[in-house]
Amino acid sequence: MTDRGTTLTERRRAATQMEIALAAAELFAGSGAGGKAGAASADVTAEAVARRAGVGLRTFYRYFRTKEDAIAPLLAQGAERWLRLLAETARDQPLRDALVSAAGQALAPADDEGRASFTWTRGLLRAAHADPALRAVWLRVNHDTEERLVPILADLTGRPAGFDTRLAAAAASAAIRVAVETWALGDEPDSGPGSPADLGVRAMRELTANLDALA
Repeated sequence: MTDRGTTLTERRRAATQMEIALAAAELFAGSGAGGKAGAASADVTAEAVARRAGVGLRTFYRYFRTKEDAIAPLLAQGAERWLRLLAETARDQPLRDALVSAAGQALAPADDEGRASFTWTRGLLRAAHADPALRAVWLRVNHDTEERLVPILADLTGRPAGFDTRLAAAAASAAIRVAVETWALGDEPDSGPGSPADLGVRAMRELTANLDALA
């Protein structure tokens, strides 16, 4: 369904940005998907990403400052899904339960496209484990998600966006990050015990268990 709030030009720009992001993910994930994290990441260039995406180098730099920045939109997709699921369910159940539920749903592959995304996510995070520039992008995406979560929690709890709410946002965001990283660096499948959803639910429960801001 087309978002009537966006213009055709904006949609085309978004599509081009995502095509570049997918191309970058394929190249970077290829260097880490087999367990040789970061072994070939230095060989990935902005030119190679642009060529794989079918765009010119000037177009690439119109959207991204560095080759590593190009993976941010894809990594941010998971965060967008989690925040959306939280917003959809938090009004109908206790906030802590909503966080656990949203984490479990957001970290479970819903279809073939979701399962494919788990493959490059694992490859990207394995590469990022040994590549400071890639890891910086991953951590920035997580920090941005944490910042966006603060006002959401403040609204849901009726509390100011102060210490308690920021601490709750930090704990919830860390739960997602640790779950995904633990899965990516291991050998567990993308469903069942040890999967992102399994680890995400466990981490969310444990890290938010004693936070008064979520009561």
